[in-house]
Formats: sequence, structure tokens, C-alpha cells
Amino acid sequence: MDVNLRLKDEMTTNTDQYLIDQTLAGNTQAYGVLVEKYQDFIFTIVVRMVKVKEEAEEVAQDTFIKAFESLESFRGDSKFSSWLYSIAYRKALDRLRKNKRYQTSPLIEEITETDATDLDNALQQLEVKERSLKIQECIKQLPEIEAALITLYYFEEQSVKEIAQVTELSEDNIKVKLYRSRKKLCTLLQGYIVAQNI
Repeated sequence: MDVNLRLKDEMTTNTDQYLIDQTLAGNTQAYGVLVEKYQDFIFTIVVRMVKVKEEAEEVAQDTFIKAFESLESFRGDSKFSSWLYSIAYRKALDRLRKNKRYQTSPLIEEITETDATDLDNALQQLEVKERSLKIQECIKQLPEIEAALITLYYFEEQSVKEIAQVTELSEDNIKVKLYRSRKKLCTLLQGYIVAQNI
């Protein structure tokens, strides 16, 4: 990790801890700052899992309520963001189970070393603005867990170890799921590019 990135990470951690301490001391405005800071990303993770905007808004709200109620239990063993993502992930899973909408992912037997390169090549062929929109659409087509893992890994730049803390999946399981998800994402993006070039 480069020095600037490490300093930024430490500043974020210190700022979060200060806001947590302020909240626990009775300053609810401090919690409002934390909500504002993380609400967009929490919503993004949740909507990619539950797929329905209105439900995602409810789950995101439930996440922040649960986090507020459990704030005293946050020990700082992991980053506050990871702890918050963990709550959001579980709340989204609860909603999926409640609605009995839980996609299972078809097993992909062959995973080749070129998958990551194929994805990079596919991405380079899309214009920047169009790329972002298309990626969002393709991620929505992934099963819920895979959509969450891709979001945490690529958009929030969480490490496999951090994702394991959030999801309580093993690191090996996460690596396999990320690999399979990347392959599916690559297929979806390549299908889009072929359609565009016809």
C-alpha cells in the first residue's frame, strides 16, 4: 500500500472513531455524519443483492438503525466500514430469505487464467461513461452473493480477508466466487460488445 493511501486510510479510521465516540457520548449529529458518509455505498451493496430499489432503501435504513443500536459493540478490530458492510450484508440476506428470492449460481467448471485479461479487454472496448452503466447492469444480473462480493472487492477495494470478515465466508470460498463472478461478468460484457458491433 502506498504511503498516501495508508495515510488516507488512517485518517478515515481516526475520523470514524472520533464520530463513533461522539455518538456514544450522546451527539446524534455525529452519527448523521457517519450515515451521510456511508449511505451511498451501503445502498449500492444492498440494491445489488435485493434487486428492488424500494426494498434496498428499507434494508439500508435498517442497517443504519441496527448499527446505531449496536455501536457500543464495535471494538475497532476491523474498519468501521467493514463492520457496517457486514451488517448490511446480513440484513440483505435476511430480506432475501424472507422473500424466498435467493438465486443459486450455476456451477462453472472451467476457469481459465485468461478470464481477468478477457474482462480487461472487454472493459477497454467500452466508453468510460457507457462502461460504468453497463457494468452496473451486468452486476445486477449476477446472483446476490456474487454481486455483493464483486462490489466489495472492485468498488470498495476490500481485501479478500476483509470480505471474509464481512460475509463470514472462508477466504478460499471468496476467491472461488470472485473468480466465477468475474468470468460471468466477462461473458455478459462480451455479449454486450458483440451486440454493439453487429
